[in-house]
Amino acid sequence: MNSALTLPDTSGMDIEEAKQAVRALIRERRKSRAHQFSSEWVEPVLQFTDGLDVVTCYVSLPDEPPTGPVLDALAAAGKTILLPKLGPGLTRAWAEYRGKSDLAQLAPGRPLEPSGPALPQDVLADVDAMVIPGLAISASGQRMGQGGGWYDRVLKTDNLTSRIGQMVFPWEFFTTDLPQNELDVLIPYVLLPSGWSATAASRN
Repeated sequence: MNSALTLPDTSGMDIEEAKQAVRALIRERRKSRAHQFSSEWVEPVLQFTDGLDVVTCYVSLPDEPPTGPVLDALAAAGKTILLPKLGPGLTRAWAEYRGKSDLAQLAPGRPLEPSGPALPQDVLADVDAMVIPGLAISASGQRMGQGGGWYDRVLKTDNLTSRIGQMVFPWEFFTTDLPQNELDVLIPYVLLPSGWSATAASRN
């Protein structure tokens, strides 16, 4: 496990303060290192989704593990790909990926989204695997997200697949615990440039 980052001492902080301290550390590292990666996650994601038909993924922002090559590879493999999309009234929804030329920024500060119809959360019942973003993950499956709450709620959806993997940079996979609260959901798999592996949460 490759982690050049040392988590800050958060023993005197409340959970939200501790999370912000960890997020700040990781975001700072991403600013200087994210550009060094491009297509390294293609093979891990293809192996993770091998034999599966419907997959969720996401459109990466500049400092995130890049999903452009991943989306191309999943589409070339003939998979149906669902991406996050803002639905009516800013609800959490999904839309089918139809190629990069179909993506557009539909709201300020949001990642690019497909132009197709917004599909409600219950479409996730038909999903075979999920590839999700996040700032960090621990060997026990503890997840650190961006703090917006999108995936915190999505991961509590009924009838959700257990094949859920989080894409992170190598230094964001920790052996130590991450700050967590009652909203956090354990993630069973981690997707790294070197391959994918199960966390302890996969045994639950």
